[in-house]
Amino acid sequence: MGRRRPGTPTLEEVAARAGVGRGTVSRVINNAAGVKESTRRAVQQAIAELGYVPNLAARSLAGRRADAVALVMTEPDWRQFAEPFFSEIVSALGDAVADTGLQLLLTLVRSDAERLRFLEYARGGRVDGVLLMSVHADDPLPDMLAEARMPTVLLGRRSAEEYVSYVDADNVGGARTAVGHLLDQGRSAIATITGPADMYVAQCRLRGYHEALELAGLGGKPSWVAEGDFTEESGRRAMARLIERHPEIDGVLAASDTTAAGALQALRAAGRRVPEDVAVIGFDDFPLARRTAPPLTTVRQPLEEIGRAMVRLLLEEMEEPSVAWRHVILRTELVLRESA
Repeated sequence: MGRRRPGTPTLEEVAARAGVGRGTVSRVINNAAGVKESTRRAVQQAIAELGYVPNLAARSLAGRRADAVALVMTEPDWRQFAEPFFSEIVSALGDAVADTGLQLLLTLVRSDAERLRFLEYARGGRVDGVLLMSVHADDPLPDMLAEARMPTVLLGRRSAEEYVSYVDADNVGGARTAVGHLLDQGRSAIATITGPADMYVAQCRLRGYHEALELAGLGGKPSWVAEGDFTEESGRRAMARLIERHPEIDGVLAASDTTAAGALQALRAAGRRVPEDVAVIGFDDFPLARRTAPPLTTVRQPLEEIGRAMVRLLLEEMEEPSVAWRHVILRTELVLRESA
């Protein structure tokens, strides 16, 4: 992006004139939803009075704007794309991008060769920004995009030290609340089925599980933790192993709703009643959670809000690439149904 001419009004000056934040000005410029009409008029008046020309518009006039953003899915296992999470978050992001007038391009990146190919595609000016999802701990693509100065926002993060902009849910707090609910019900032998160990989201949900038990003075037994991969089949297998080794288990936190659905199958096959014998809680609150038998108590992620926040951060980075990265963590909510 070229430098502004001396004396050219800045985004900050427009924000100050309108009495709003820089992000609000960016949303008005990009015609995003969620801005009050009175605020929108104030920003538009400030733009007119100052003669401000948005950088994105200047890029478009110069023929260097693609008017498109890429949604990149980095999951190497094709089977994962059948899981509800992908369709739900793609829908949420698609709705959020639709309000901006930009084109959303869906891209799959699963290997080093595909990473390099996508990097060259993005650097070639074919997209203005990148939304990344399903990123594992050792994935270098966010670093490659950052080095290329490509505006990028992650869904979740690779570690606690993530420096690329991201939007995440409070996975630790959500898991802690779920296990606390099981403890309040009088459950004392509580197991968990995790997600993949190389994904920070799974690590956070496992940490919340341990924190809740430690706060109650119980402490989780290592053998009460079974690793899954967020799929239904992994939940079924893990639950079968857990109840075979520890028949005293009376509560389970599964790292996703699909994992919990598999756990319910294994419990039913073993003759265990839910919730009478074993209470089960999932994570996500997909439509699936209302169709299981019994309907699933779960931790709701605000997927629509996550989608809007990711697109908002990306638009801000596209407008002002020099600003520092941003980190947003959104609250979760425990939704009570019959399984716990």
